[in-house]
Amino acid sequence: MIDAPRQIPLNLEHQPAYHRDDLIVTASNHTAVELIDRWPNWLTPVAVLAGPTGAGKTHLAEIWRATTGALLLDPKSITQEAVAIAAERPILIDNIGDEPFDETGLFHLINSVRLNAAQGPGPSLLMTSRHRPINWNVALPDLASRLKAATVVEIAEPDDLLLSGVVYKLFADRQVSVEPHVVSYLVSRMERSLLSAIRLVERLDRAALEQKTRITRTLAAHVLSKTGENGG
Repeated sequence: MIDAPRQIPLNLEHQPAYHRDDLIVTASNHTAVELIDRWPNWLTPVAVLAGPTGAGKTHLAEIWRATTGALLLDPKSITQEAVAIAAERPILIDNIGDEPFDETGLFHLINSVRLNAAQGPGPSLLMTSRHRPINWNVALPDLASRLKAATVVEIAEPDDLLLSGVVYKLFADRQVSVEPHVVSYLVSRMERSLLSAIRLVERLDRAALEQKTRITRTLAAHVLSKTGENGG
């Protein structure tokens, strides 16, 4: 028996959308979204979004950066120039705390933000991390003291409602229609992260194009099993 020919899909990149209108708000991220929307009226000018990988911290941080025009900094090298910029412009540091970072630079950066925020809105620092600052293994006592004064908002692992909404939207972005029972099947078995949802939708779309078929529960089970997730 000759296998049916498979269509080879074009390798078109579907980048995740980081716009405010693309954000799905549920109980798992509500407090974090409130923080982003409340700027510049924060309780403190330094804030930390903490939560597990795939919870949507980078999505929220990028929305904030687009809104504020914040400068994105590498936590491993915080220069005097960046410290000077922080006097007038918001700063974003994404994914800090897992590896050694420039503690002295961050200390001076926070001081600059706090000093200038007292004179009017604008100077702000948003950091994202998988851990609360108390777990960053900070060696510099003065920095540890500054971090204790920061506003820390924890974002939870995506719940079913959030994952379902994200999966529906990702398929819609590709102009693909998927039955609700298929989405429910995926959400109940996939890794609980937004990044996993992006990758899974991409693989399903590609598999459907190759096999010239709709995205069904059978196809979903097959793709999940190939990714090592429970497709049973």
